Amino acid sequence: MNLRTQLIALQTILTKETLRFLRIWIQTLLPPAITTTLYFIIFGNLIGARLGTMDGLTYTQFIAPGLIMMAVITNAYSNVVSSFFGSKFQRHIEEMLISPLPNAIIVLGFVGGGVARGLMVGLVVTAVSLFFADLHWQHPLLTLAVIVLTSVLFALAGLINGIFAKNFDDISLVPTFVLTPLTYFGGIFYSIQMLPPFWQDASLFNPILYMVNAFRFGILGVSDINIYLAFALILLFIAVLFGCSLWLLHRGTGIRN
Repeated sequence: MNLRTQLIALQTILTKETLRFLRIWIQTLLPPAITTTLYFIIFGNLIGARLGTMDGLTYTQFIAPGLIMMAVITNAYSNVVSSFFGSKFQRHIEEMLISPLPNAIIVLGFVGGGVARGLMVGLVVTAVSLFFADLHWQHPLLTLAVIVLTSVLFALAGLINGIFAKNFDDISLVPTFVLTPLTYFGGIFYSIQMLPPFWQDASLFNPILYMVNAFRFGILGVSDINIYLAFALILLFIAVLFGCSLWLLHRGTGIRN
């Protein structure tokens, strides 16, 4: 298969994946905006007013980047896991795998759809955040790089979950029991400097902490962790998950019985 044909195939998968969530935008793009509004009203205005400043910022400003990142992570992940499992359930993923299409194109197509949804949700949630918080955008390019790379990372994670999932219950296990706890303990609502030394050290094993803080640094210029380390870890995780995705598709894991 030549390069031009591969690019057409990639464009086709990307278009399908993007239209998939745009057709039901009321279910995919609107709920994150409503959820974020509730977070700002309850945590930002009601509770935050009693907490005062954090790292020299109002509490509403402090949590805004984390809320944006949480929405991006959740939607990039859920878009790919549900789409890939749906392809398995309807058995048309097999047609793609037996075609001369390289597995890398299949992975990039599904991941691209997850990234598209993650970024669109990120824009929607950012627009909501501007009504509640004054965001300074200290490092725009760094901010964009972090949110794109994070979308790619969790889209890949969603793909792997979709590969292993055997029924519809399996696609909700990881988000419920792994992703949600890691997100809430990822420094969205607090600085880890507020924690006792033991829990500060324990928090460093949470990968979402690095993404949230890198994104917060890009917008507000404050962070609890080293930015270079954050980027290194994000790129490392992407490389590992991309390699695992290719290997699993090559083996036919979760597809060939």
